[in-house]
Amino acid sequence: MSESDSKAADVTSAWARVESWLREYAPTSHASILPPATRAEIEEAESHLRHHCGYGFPPELISLWSVAGGVQQLDIDEYDEEGEVDTGRFLPHGLLLTPAQSIRPRCAGFDHQGNDAWEGAQWVAPFGNYAEATDTGLYLSANGLGKWSSYEGMFMEEPLYPSLADYLEVVGRTLVEGPADLMGDQVPGIVYGCLIWQDPKSPRLDETAADWRPAH
Repeated sequence: MSESDSKAADVTSAWARVESWLREYAPTSHASILPPATRAEIEEAESHLRHHCGYGFPPELISLWSVAGGVQQLDIDEYDEEGEVDTGRFLPHGLLLTPAQSIRPRCAGFDHQGNDAWEGAQWVAPFGNYAEATDTGLYLSANGLGKWSSYEGMFMEEPLYPSLADYLEVVGRTLVEGPADLMGDQVPGIVYGCLIWQDPKSPRLDETAADWRPAH
């Protein structure tokens, strides 16, 4: 098995563990997972990425999309009047973007003269805070998975994980085995059947904070 095939297998195995946990403990989050992306969806997005940036998607990301094409926001207004709970935001640092959503911030880095604000850095944004993926999220590059933001100019932090598979493996281990703070201050908890990560000492949930229960 080639290194590329091995990484792809690691991604799908790690994702299966996360999805299995969601199915049992966070069914609303699980229901927000979209079906696998089609080859046509991936190729269309990849053609834009190649046109603007000169490279395609990392094989790891294509492997993930082959089992989960992204997420959608489900309506739970009967429980969440303030709209605080994003059913698809069940991963630390954001939500899984579709192929088309994932290239928006990277391609937006080019101005009309073709200048690249990211100075040629090769990355795509597999995760974002919102589906528009314009402010912050996680990037995937040859060097690993890390945080990016564009609040005060475009900025990429050093990679947090060596690969997408490593990130998903740690997510799954945190959910299944713990400890809850294995990934830092953000710990997993359940509210209205959704997995939401937050710092219990400084919760991002407001109106629904009292209903959030830690997973461990």
